[in-house]
Amino acid sequence: MFKSALAIMEGTKAAFSAIKANAMRSALTCLGIIIGVAAVVTVVAVMQGFTKQINDQLADMSPDVTTIKPYTSIELEMVGKNAKLTYDDFLALKSRIKEAETLTALMFTWRFSGGAEYGNKSHSSRVIGTEQDYQKAYRTYPELGRFIRAEDDDKRRRVAFIGSSIIEKLNLPENPVGEYIKLGGEWFRIIGVAEKQGSLFGFDQDDYINIPISTMSALEGGSTQTNVQIMFRLNEGTNEEQVLAKITRVLRQLHKLKEKDENDFEFETAEKSRAQIDKFTSSATAITAGIVGISLLVGGIGVMNIMLVSVTERTRVIGTLKALGATPGFIMLQFLVEAVVLSLFGGLIGLIIGYGAAGLISFLVPSMPDAYIPAWAVILSFGFTSMIGIIFGLAPAIKAARLNPIDALRYE
Repeated sequence: MFKSALAIMEGTKAAFSAIKANAMRSALTCLGIIIGVAAVVTVVAVMQGFTKQINDQLADMSPDVTTIKPYTSIELEMVGKNAKLTYDDFLALKSRIKEAETLTALMFTWRFSGGAEYGNKSHSSRVIGTEQDYQKAYRTYPELGRFIRAEDDDKRRRVAFIGSSIIEKLNLPENPVGEYIKLGGEWFRIIGVAEKQGSLFGFDQDDYINIPISTMSALEGGSTQTNVQIMFRLNEGTNEEQVLAKITRVLRQLHKLKEKDENDFEFETAEKSRAQIDKFTSSATAITAGIVGISLLVGGIGVMNIMLVSVTERTRVIGTLKALGATPGFIMLQFLVEAVVLSLFGGLIGLIIGYGAAGLISFLVPSMPDAYIPAWAVILSFGFTSMIGIIFGLAPAIKAARLNPIDALRYE
């Protein structure tokens, strides 16, 4: 135990002495590891920054809200069939699902794809048909004015609740409440402006316009077959599985699905979206880090090369140590520790450079989230560089341990 501790101390001391005595050579030796670790850390920091930002935003987007979306199997898509949820489905669920604290819907149509107009300015924005419960479901609060009310829906009023980006896009007044904009050839009065949400993956989350869902349906000719998405939040203490089963029965009955037919709708939660995003970013991080991590192998070969040179340079010293009673295990451990220290030195510099590079990318690229390095990435980078030191330092260490003391003392 004492000898092992002594070997580790001596190996560490020798490693730092070698780094100090041969600064240029040590720097070149560690260069491969520095580049490899810096590249891996940069990729991890950027990707984890994206993941953290997405998770934080999903946490703000009502994680207890479940969305019902149309689902079409690949087989049906190939024959030109597409499933849909309709406004009738929404109305049926609203009247029959009493366990829901909030139940609302979104409607999209091609009628408003031409964009919004104000004065001589026009802008193609997302126009969404909603109703008052949408505010409760997604916590969409007004910065100015108010949100859509039940009477707006009942009377099919032509009113609009806009995202904050619309003010700039259409060159509206600072307080645009009361102003009129044209949507799909129809005039709508602005009743409110939403609080700013920011961007995600370069996507402006404040570039949208909400109008009453009944108004949108009426402008479509009163069609209740327009596709919608349905969102709901259950009352506290409600059995979720039972409610989902009830919704499934209602929709299957409305869609006249036979027992053997699969559902033409699916349930999606914020947790499910978060899990899918985490899976994607984790896979992308692993693949990219694996590719750039190949340079770590180059760094490992550099460590092995310098350690072999070190063994040759210190042959007489090794002979002296063995003549004084040092065991092959002691000699091998000393050189292994030296290789690990060199690798960790390169890993530390690479970690600093990688985090700095990720921070610089976040600063220079618009809408890029802040770099974020989780603790596991730091532990993994040092663990991997230690492993490289051990693996690539093993051959030189074995060579040093096997030297014959007499031949080593005679070495010139």
